[in-house]
Amino acid sequence: MVTTLGTVLVLLPPSQSKSVRRRGAPMRPDRLSFPQLAATRDRVAHALGQVGGGVEGARLLGLPHTLADQVDLNTRLQRSPAVPVSALYTGVLYDALEVASLTGPAKARATRWLVVVSALYGGLRMRDAVGPYRLSMSTTVPGLPPLARLWRPALAQALGAAAGRGLIVDGRSSDYVAAWKPAGEQATRWVHIAVPGATHGAKHTRGLVARAICEHGLDARTPVALARDLAQVTQGRLGVDLDEPARAGAPWQLRVTHKVW
Repeated sequence: MVTTLGTVLVLLPPSQSKSVRRRGAPMRPDRLSFPQLAATRDRVAHALGQVGGGVEGARLLGLPHTLADQVDLNTRLQRSPAVPVSALYTGVLYDALEVASLTGPAKARATRWLVVVSALYGGLRMRDAVGPYRLSMSTTVPGLPPLARLWRPALAQALGAAAGRGLIVDGRSSDYVAAWKPAGEQATRWVHIAVPGATHGAKHTRGLVARAICEHGLDARTPVALARDLAQVTQGRLGVDLDEPARAGAPWQLRVTHKVW
């Protein structure tokens, strides 16, 4: 098992539930990771500003009126107190990941290895601080093409470079996978975390996998090594199996089950 700060890219989906802050400085877009995504970020943010907030903004985004307050966040992106990504996303996956409790080398790995793929910001690392928002990759935004298609060229450049020659461990849902799929040689190192059962439990298990990778420094060079090391460090708490890609260009399937003792 390798315990260095080598290259592995762990892709996570955002959560719809987010934390907000009452005080603090707004985000600095020029300080965000992946500066090559700036133009697309600006385009999406501008379109959301045109949609506006409140009940009408919710309607235009195909959301229920009960989410009007959350849609209002989209109109204050440059003014709202910025929240670090490590604290922004809440919910089942992020409760299991529990980034705030990581320390030392594990925290450094999380900062370097974890990337959240966002419909608004494209790609974010844990250290980035951004304005809270309400937008999912499946949302139709007036004036924009489908968001996954819009993001695809920029994310191919940014995430492809971030992955380098390392393993790509993918915990995203299908809507977010559509925004970037590793291609060519990188696809041979693409591993999808496949969890059977209800969505709630699957999210929790994906969070546990991401945490284990950071906590134990699972800088595996191959999908087979990752499956072996994950099973070893979790000591039976996670059931781990690995299926080869179904076809050329498809990911390996890391089948993980959380065993409750």
